[in-house]
Amino acid sequence: MFADYSITELTSIFAMQGFAGLILFSVFVLMALGLAIIFGQMGVINMAHGEFMILGAYVTYLTSSLFAEYLPSVYGSYFFIAMIFAFIVTAALGALVEWSIIRHLYKRPLDTLLATWGLSLILQQLYRTVFGAREVGVTLPDWLMGSYALSDSIEIPINGLFVMGLTIFITVGVALMMQKSRLGKQTRAVVQNRPMAAAVGINTEKVDRMTFALGCGIAGIAGSAFTMIGSTGPTSGQLYIVDTFLVVVFGGASSLIGTVASAFTISQAQSTMEFFLSGSTAKVLTLLTVVGILMLRPQGLFSLKIRR
Repeated sequence: MFADYSITELTSIFAMQGFAGLILFSVFVLMALGLAIIFGQMGVINMAHGEFMILGAYVTYLTSSLFAEYLPSVYGSYFFIAMIFAFIVTAALGALVEWSIIRHLYKRPLDTLLATWGLSLILQQLYRTVFGAREVGVTLPDWLMGSYALSDSIEIPINGLFVMGLTIFITVGVALMMQKSRLGKQTRAVVQNRPMAAAVGINTEKVDRMTFALGCGIAGIAGSAFTMIGSTGPTSGQLYIVDTFLVVVFGGASSLIGTVASAFTISQAQSTMEFFLSGSTAKVLTLLTVVGILMLRPQGLFSLKIRR
C-alpha cells in the first residue's frame, strides 16, 4: 500500500490527510457534544440529531442570503449572527420536541429511537418542501477564503482552521458550563441520582427540557460550522448520525473527554485510510475496530462512576 510512494510523498499525504481528519474531527465533536448531552445525560436515543444540525445549516444559509441581499457591506460578519440564530432556533425546536414527545418516553429507549426516527423523516421532507431537493451552499466571506502554504505540497485552508478554532471554543464552553453553571450542576445531579436531586428541590422535568434543548442547540451550531466546509441538503444530516453515535458510544456516553478523544481517533483513522482505500472500506475497517474494542471495554474509552 505504501510501496508506490516515496518518503517525501508519504509525509505530505499523512500531513494533508491528518489535517483533513482534523476538519472531520471538528464536525464529529460539534455533533457529538450535543448527542453526548442528550444520550449520555438523559439516555435518549435521538435519531433526529442530524436533522437538527441541518436546521442550523439552513438557518445559516438564510442568514447569509439576507446579509448578501440587504447588508452586503457587513457580509463578512454574517456567520456570527447566523450561529446565534441557529442555536436559538434549534434549541427552541428541541425544547418543543422534548415537551411534546420525549418526556412521555423516558426509560423507553426503543420508543425514543422510533419516535425520533419518525421525526427525522418528517424534518427531511419539510426541508425538501421548503428548500427543495437540491443542495444549497453559502458564499464564504473574503477573510475565510484561501489557504496557508506550509510547504510546496501542503496547504491548509483558512475555513478549516476557523472551524477547528470554533470547535475548541465551543468544547471549552460546554465543559465549563457543565462544571460551573447552575444548569450543568443540576444536570450532573439528576444523572447521578434523579430521586435525590428531586428531593433537594431540583425541577428534574425542567432540567431534562433544558438539557435536551441545549444538545439540539449545539447541533445547530454544528450545522453552522458545516456550511463552512460543505453544501447542505435535506438528507445531509444522515451522513453523520451513525458516525456521531459511534463517537459517543466509543468515547463513553457520559464523558466529554471521551467524546473528544473518540472523535479524534475515529476521524484520523477514517481520513487516512480513505486515501489508500475506498471510502466504504475505510468506514468498515473503522467500524470493525471500534466494535472489537467495545467488546473488550463496553463502557467506552472513558466512563463515569455514578450511583444507580
